[in-house]
Amino acid sequence: MGNHTLIEFQNISAEQAELLIAGLSNIGFDGFEEAGETLRAFIASEDFDSSAVKELADNYDCSFTQSVVEETNWNAVWESNFQPVVVEDFVGIRAGFHEPVEGVEHELIITPKMSFGTGHHATTYMMIQQMRQIDFADKTVLDFGTGTAVLAILAEKMRASIITAIDNDDWSIENSIENIERNHCKKIQLIKSNSIIPNGNFDIILANINKNVILESLPDLKNQLLPGGVLLLSGLLQEDKTDILTVTNNLFLQLIDKQERNSWICLQFQH
Repeated sequence: MGNHTLIEFQNISAEQAELLIAGLSNIGFDGFEEAGETLRAFIASEDFDSSAVKELADNYDCSFTQSVVEETNWNAVWESNFQPVVVEDFVGIRAGFHEPVEGVEHELIITPKMSFGTGHHATTYMMIQQMRQIDFADKTVLDFGTGTAVLAILAEKMRASIITAIDNDDWSIENSIENIERNHCKKIQLIKSNSIIPNGNFDIILANINKNVILESLPDLKNQLLPGGVLLLSGLLQEDKTDILTVTNNLFLQLIDKQERNSWICLQFQH
């Protein structure tokens, strides 16, 4: 696994933070913490490109500091900052060291390592809100870019029959295994891959990644989606909508719902 590089931006606006997260996700960062006017982002040290980060910071008129977080210190970093997330009265997300979340339909225990997707970020929050509107009972599900496996775990709790969860990151796979076991899930097939598995047939596809990966993957996602199936996308900024709709229209995917939170959007399509 090895060490990770931490970069920290201070005295930034909420809008700057949202834009930075989107840009940093596109260059490999996969862990984020937001606190007031501070944004912290993590990436495997071997993948850290200081010039790319500096270019991004210059574009949004801010500066950053950097340091190295050793693998053995990662859990302590998260435990000192990670707080439970409650999505309405639907889902409560907590770490194992938190007290149970009361008054929610589903409780998920997620202890993140370097993987993205704890419910804190607007995109994961909206994906969960949108999932509430979908009937998962006895459905086949693909979670493309599973991160912590939080959405795959929720899909099983919503009575999906089979869930295939894919990610290309070692930290995400390791963390997903732990989270799947902790939540006593039995219907999730976890696959490490850079691409969608061929010949899949899914009633529901979840993809909370980023614009570039989504645009590249949309034709394959559509081909894996059964007629009448639902495709739920996020990891997208408001300004990404036009590019996404250009491709989905060409693929004859019908936009049936859209949600916004801060500068982010979540789009629900039907085949």
